[in-house]
Amino acid sequence: MSNQVEGVILKGIGGFYYVHTGRRQIECKAGGRLRLNRREKPAVGDRVMVEERGEEGLITQILPRKNFLQRPPIANIDQLFIVASQASPVTDSYLIDKVSVIALRQGIQPILVLNKQDVNPSQDFRLIYEKAGFPVLSTSAETGEGVEELRQMLWGKVSAFTGNSGIGKSSLLNRLEEGVLMETGSISRISRGRHTTRRVELFFVAEGYLADTPGFSSFDISRMEHIPKEELEQYFPEFEPFLGQCRFSGCAHCKEPDCAVDQGAREGAIAPSRLESYRKLYEEMAQWKEWENK
Repeated sequence: MSNQVEGVILKGIGGFYYVHTGRRQIECKAGGRLRLNRREKPAVGDRVMVEERGEEGLITQILPRKNFLQRPPIANIDQLFIVASQASPVTDSYLIDKVSVIALRQGIQPILVLNKQDVNPSQDFRLIYEKAGFPVLSTSAETGEGVEELRQMLWGKVSAFTGNSGIGKSSLLNRLEEGVLMETGSISRISRGRHTTRRVELFFVAEGYLADTPGFSSFDISRMEHIPKEELEQYFPEFEPFLGQCRFSGCAHCKEPDCAVDQGAREGAIAPSRLESYRKLYEEMAQWKEWENK
């Protein structure tokens, strides 16, 4: 008799899904109904029901999702660690802001990780993003600074990491769990012997799940989220005390006179770089065609 168990999809390759059930990892295929339904395709991070068939399994159901990112394709994320640095290569704050908007809209907590503190211990980003209401953690993959605190933040959560190339993200992940990236790379080589390209996948770390996602360039807000420009102000938490205080209702906080958000920036309650990012995103959204937001 078959046995139904609940699990989490760690990785998908060529029609095969690797599901962690809490006691073991099972190689699965999707059931016929799921294979035929393009709108219900299994994704990394999905909680699923699996029918165990000896050493293999069949995914029979995708449980309701908390959230879903299309690029990179991953479901049910609790928190997104945005790895940044003010050491070379210096992270563009606009990219941090862009990704944090995507996270907040999906109900994901963005957390800023300031890596390479041994090279440049600047706290400029900390001042900006703590003011915006985001948790900020200082780390160094080289010295181990902040790694244990980071591990504690992963406990029992589904977490994703992203950051620009050369920021030390992979080194930081390997500090958390030595060899984890090498180990996950070997999964694809062992399982089918021909798929060696690393894709989005979850690792079981600190009693939670951790994903190493592609870099900032993969978070394409204009193609992926289609956020109406009128909603954008909601995803800049430090704007909240000023919303509804502008001279004109429906103020876009771009060029309007007597804008309370603009006044907040002039008084130091909002970082100028954050307001600049908001305005840049707003202008991009204003140029989208109406059908792109549907």
